[in-house]
Amino acid sequence: MDRVGAETTIGSSVSEDPADRGSAATGGAAGTARRPVVTLTVAALVILLLDIVTKHLAVATLSDRGPVDIIPGVLDLRLTRNSGAAFSLAGGATVVLSLVALAVISVVVFTARRLRSVAWAVVLGALLGGALGNLTDRIFRAPGPLRGHVVDFVYLHHWPIFNAADSAIVCGGVLAVVLSLRGIGLDGTRYGDPDPDPDPAAATGGVAASGVAVGGMAVSADGAGAAGADDRGGAAVGGDGGALRAEPPADAGRGGTGPGGQ
Repeated sequence: MDRVGAETTIGSSVSEDPADRGSAATGGAAGTARRPVVTLTVAALVILLLDIVTKHLAVATLSDRGPVDIIPGVLDLRLTRNSGAAFSLAGGATVVLSLVALAVISVVVFTARRLRSVAWAVVLGALLGGALGNLTDRIFRAPGPLRGHVVDFVYLHHWPIFNAADSAIVCGGVLAVVLSLRGIGLDGTRYGDPDPDPDPAAATGGVAASGVAVGGMAVSADGAGAAGADDRGGAAVGGDGGALRAEPPADAGRGGTGPGGQ
């Protein structure tokens, strides 16, 4: 392949359409943004389903019977209907607690829009699933909507009785403290770290936008054939590989015959 053909091929390969690279980067960013939201949703649904099923089983098997020992003196199962908060706290404030649960759910859903951290997605999913689990009891169980009593059935001796939703809320809170102490934000970055490149396409598209020198020639993205050649002669290749202008070798004038040349 001659010099001009080689340079044309190089120009064509270097000047790939930056829009293609931008589209790929945008697609990757969108996938990254969706992953935490999907994680949050799955975690919340799993916890909600687990809470509903275990409460149903507790009501079906523990009603009208005494405690069932799992680990004698340490852990047993006993059915309790709780009008208060998690771990049977704040009894009698059922309506207020129902409204607080609704507020927590609203905050989690609002925060999910700017969530980029999978770890924080697990935290918020646990809080959301736990809040929904206990709120479901308060809405649908006796004595009435927003006043229903929550089913608790797990009893660790010397610890308040609780359910699966309570456990999820506590675990989510502990993990939130750990992430905060480590300086991990909702966007997945650590506090004090430099900001990530806001436009990944800019770094890759900049080559085609500004033009680069390749093998002693100038490659221009705008197809205008910006001049550039090394001292042996070269060609200007446009961004589409089509604008081509041959430059005479720099030493062409030194080999001819002129006055005094003989």
